[in-house]
Amino acid sequence: MKNKNRLFIASALSLFVTAVAFGARSGYLIPWMKEFSLTAVEAGWIASAFLWGVTVSVLLFGLLVETYGTAKVITVLFIAQLAGIIMTIFAVGFWSLFFATLFIGVANGCVNAACNPLVTALYPDKKTGRLNLFHSWNAIGIATGGIMVFVCNHLAVGWRVQMSILLIPTLLYGFMFLKQKFPATERAALGGSYKDMLRAIVSPLFLFLAFLMILTSSVEFGANQWIPSLFENAVVGMFGEGAFGSVLILAWISLAMAMARFFATPVVRVLSPVGVLLVSVLFAGVGIYMMSVSSGWLIFVAATIFAFGVAYFWPNMLGLVADRRPMSGALGLAIMGGMGTLGGAIIQPIIGGIFDNQLQQHSDRLVAGAATLQYIIVIPVFLFSVFAVMFIQQRKS
Repeated sequence: MKNKNRLFIASALSLFVTAVAFGARSGYLIPWMKEFSLTAVEAGWIASAFLWGVTVSVLLFGLLVETYGTAKVITVLFIAQLAGIIMTIFAVGFWSLFFATLFIGVANGCVNAACNPLVTALYPDKKTGRLNLFHSWNAIGIATGGIMVFVCNHLAVGWRVQMSILLIPTLLYGFMFLKQKFPATERAALGGSYKDMLRAIVSPLFLFLAFLMILTSSVEFGANQWIPSLFENAVVGMFGEGAFGSVLILAWISLAMAMARFFATPVVRVLSPVGVLLVSVLFAGVGIYMMSVSSGWLIFVAATIFAFGVAYFWPNMLGLVADRRPMSGALGLAIMGGMGTLGGAIIQPIIGGIFDNQLQQHSDRLVAGAATLQYIIVIPVFLFSVFAVMFIQQRKS
């Protein structure tokens, strides 16, 4: 298609905006808790609203992409993004923040529902590589959000003004998508029926991968969203602004993830997708443990190891489905995305509850944050055993 590059860039920009909002919110949790007198559990529910919005919308609009086309879902994406940003700017408490975050989550769900299958349709011979490149902009956006919070707070620029900055790239990608022609989904291009699509989705392999998607994303989203809050006091000596300095840990993780995804194609070629996931979950588990016992600059070393671990989770799980169950179409990729955000949504208030409990026991935010991270390590340990079995079976076959 003549507009292939324009569609890919617009898709990447839309993902970038939702990621900036996600990354910025990680830095806003502590200020929101103080300004609106929120508990950690309430902050956890606000954080999870993003993921619940993604989960519901990615499943709903994944089906609508196959039924009504990509263009209509892109329109919903733009409207939801705009509404979420404006509602955040004028938020007055828990419920307004909750629904503003929910709308931005809906926008992110539309990105996954429409743009993941759009990328695979635009580049049918380079699906996994292009998906990694596309999702690198998610990591870049999270890093940008964290850095924006850090810089703006040092310049005494409030979080409402910070959110208003996102209106510029939102309007830009809306213009880039305007009146463009979109390709058919892979399922339609292969001539598959809706019955073929549903058959692929209920296959044992697809359902098993969807279950693993829940667990891998709970590690990524669970740790990432709470890192700035858990390490509020860990970098006071380095930056002097506890909550704001800790946002840089998230930014650093996201930049490392973006770098890893830029070079994903040769890594996948050497190790195979299952081999990459096996090594990734090992790195993620080691990184989480190191973050829980480190302080000062060593936290950034631990965060880098964690970043290289989780970087390949999301795009390579999608790539496995696109390669092995292409007939599942846009709905299949949407379901995988929905299961991923479902895992993240479930774990957010759980982490908030654990943090509250640990804070009561230790009366120290840094000690409580480290103890909370150690609870998350259970998931990578389980995933490592699963991917090890899959890798051994793959080698035998």
